[in-house]
Amino acid sequence: QVQLVESGGGLVQAGGSLRLSCAASVRPSRTYAMAWFRQAPGKERELVAAISWSGANTYYADSVKGRFTISRDNAKNTVYLQMNSLKPEDTAVYYCAARTYNIVVAPRGYDYWGQGTQVTVSS
Repeated sequence: QVQLVESGGGLVQAGGSLRLSCAASVRPSRTYAMAWFRQAPGKERELVAAISWSGANTYYADSVKGRFTISRDNAKNTVYLQMNSLKPEDTAVYYCAARTYNIVVAPRGYDYWGQGTQVTVSS
């Protein structure tokens, strides 16, 4: 079983930055891909960024490329999402997710989820 706990959300002005963290309790015998999803009111949950166990492979949604950076520290079982140049359209609840092995795009491909953290970007 994997438990995920997000932190770092909040209110920020457009153009500002936030750093989200996700602390994971993981079984050491497994390798996990980690991801950040977001869901705005009335919209479907979408993949923002994902990273493989080794960190060698990453994925970014087109809407965040060049602004967001995903990284992980396996020694601390933590994944991060550095968000720069934030826009009002980035406002959403951000969820950390994990699955064994490779990155996939669909939310249904992830087995474990955090409780979510609110990010609000004011104009």
